[in-house]
Amino acid sequence: MDSTTIVLALALGNLAICAALIFFEQPHQEGNVSGGRRPAALTIWGWSRQMQAAGWLLLAIGGANIVPERLALPVAYGLVIAGVAWEAGALWERAGGRRWRSIATPALVLAVGAFLLCYWIDEIGLRALASSLILAAFYLSAAAALARGWAQASMLRRFLALATALLALVVGARGALVLLAPAGWGWMSNELLRQLYSAALYLLMLLGGFGWLLLGKEDVQDQLARLEVVDPLADCFNRRGFFQVLAPWMALARRPGPSTALVLFDLDQFKRVNDSYGHPAGDVVLRTLVEVCKRQLRDSDQLGRLVGVEFAILLPRTSQEDAAMVAERMRAAIAATKVKTERAMISLTASFGVTAIRADDSSVTLLARADEALRAAKEGGRDRVALAPPAQAIPAEA
Repeated sequence: MDSTTIVLALALGNLAICAALIFFEQPHQEGNVSGGRRPAALTIWGWSRQMQAAGWLLLAIGGANIVPERLALPVAYGLVIAGVAWEAGALWERAGGRRWRSIATPALVLAVGAFLLCYWIDEIGLRALASSLILAAFYLSAAAALARGWAQASMLRRFLALATALLALVVGARGALVLLAPAGWGWMSNELLRQLYSAALYLLMLLGGFGWLLLGKEDVQDQLARLEVVDPLADCFNRRGFFQVLAPWMALARRPGPSTALVLFDLDQFKRVNDSYGHPAGDVVLRTLVEVCKRQLRDSDQLGRLVGVEFAILLPRTSQEDAAMVAERMRAAIAATKVKTERAMISLTASFGVTAIRADDSSVTLLARADEALRAAKEGGRDRVALAPPAQAIPAEA
């Protein structure tokens, strides 16, 4: 396959990916949590593909003598380099590296300037050297973005990182061998090296396109899996997630060892907040008070939203008396907190019911006992902590 055909294939491939982006992740008219805007990483990635498509197309046109080569080549390579740099930037944006712009912009200016200098000195040798090494460097940056958080990364991200790094080294090898062995190196002729270079660029285009789409699908699956066990408003476990966390501690309670406590609490008269100030204000109050509660807990403690404004807290290796002290600390923190909303400063109180997991407990009996203590706190005037009655000792048989 001649070079013009390969370059044209790269151009058309990137154009096809850009066309697919038009129909990918279109924002909904209603209920769109992002406010009708696409993610920044997707926008950056789309522009990077358009720049690469324009660059490769201009190279193909220049190779076919439609546009003067001395004009087409510098502009085309500048677009391709910029496109690959922004593709790496999109991956850094997706990985959470928000400071990539402050590094990418000067690096891109230096890279394009170095290429133009090499092109001005030598249109063939130094041009091939500069383009290969610069593109390889930016592709390695993309591989580093994919490899960020390697220990927690999925197998897909690890594969994409390794494959991108390997293909980037193939791209960079062309420039290195052109510098070290202009006539070829043994069986590695310049023609074979050029073919490998073109194949690597083509595979990087496919890998980048399909990889991005697969990562998007993986992110959606992760979000759906998280929503099964996490309450999105309170940012804590939902009822299902909390019972999943509770189950192993219920089993451990049947063995000798430190006790585990359960605390139920309910925000007192929360309905009046929604009725008086609206549900948006109620959401702000709820999120703020949940954050106040989290600050009173250890890393091993687990908070869950069971229903409405009723929450449960699992306190591993904590006695009922110690759990009551934790509940009292949370009660005081909630009562002292004033939440600023658009319409008013709102303060609330909370009632707490505390119990410990017993060896003969099921989740039904445990929750019923804690709920009974919570009801006692509310009937006692709210804004207080009530303990479940201790277990009745079984008399020994004569």
